[in-house]
Amino acid sequence: MTDLNANFPMQQWVCVPCGYNMIGEMPEVCPFCGERHEKFVTWNVAEETYRVTSTPVADGVTQLRSQPRLGYEHAAYRIETRDGAVWFDCPSAFNRTLEPVDDIFFTHKDFMGASNQYRAHWNARVHIHQAETTHPLASPFPVDDPFTGDFTFQGIDAFHIGGHTEGFTVYFHDDVLFACDYAFPGNKAMRLNPFTDKAPMVAKGDRLLKLVRERKPRIVTGFNYVVDGADWAGWFETAMKRAA
Repeated sequence: MTDLNANFPMQQWVCVPCGYNMIGEMPEVCPFCGERHEKFVTWNVAEETYRVTSTPVADGVTQLRSQPRLGYEHAAYRIETRDGAVWFDCPSAFNRTLEPVDDIFFTHKDFMGASNQYRAHWNARVHIHQAETTHPLASPFPVDDPFTGDFTFQGIDAFHIGGHTEGFTVYFHDDVLFACDYAFPGNKAMRLNPFTDKAPMVAKGDRLLKLVRERKPRIVTGFNYVVDGADWAGWFETAMKRAA
């Protein structure tokens, strides 16, 4: 494994209000949430301050979140596949004590977190839809596999949905759907992601709704929730109707 302190000279900053990682020279404001640089900490300070903790949520699936909470604190997930462990999305804080994975898959650009550091430390491969890689928020991060379309990897089924972002991708592993922030909160008040125009969310969400009806996941994980799959399916269908 790489010694980042010795061999990773690039500066990196973490926005405490939102958790976004900035690579290189410190900007005046966070490009994700707009907070000023006074609210940033170096990645070293973030590693010392925030512990990425693991919580089992299903067979072979653990949720990764920071303690104390770091910004908006999106969750990442570790999945034990038949051929090794992978991550879906990445924590904002770098913790070198976490168990390594060989592959990190992303739903979309917003949750790339400290993936460049985990990639360097573990020699892991980063996978994200090609359409996400050209966005300014994603372009500073190294990507090994700019995939397109749907695919299967070690028992994981990936489906390109779009809608929220051009390359938004959801994943199924066994009876768990990893839907990230396409819709939230994880309860009866669910609505489609309000930070995207409704029209593409509804148009592309039809495919996600069809997949859910066909595959009937037992559990659905979101960017900050884990809920019963049947409940999620009903809430999502209602959210789609409300937005139409």
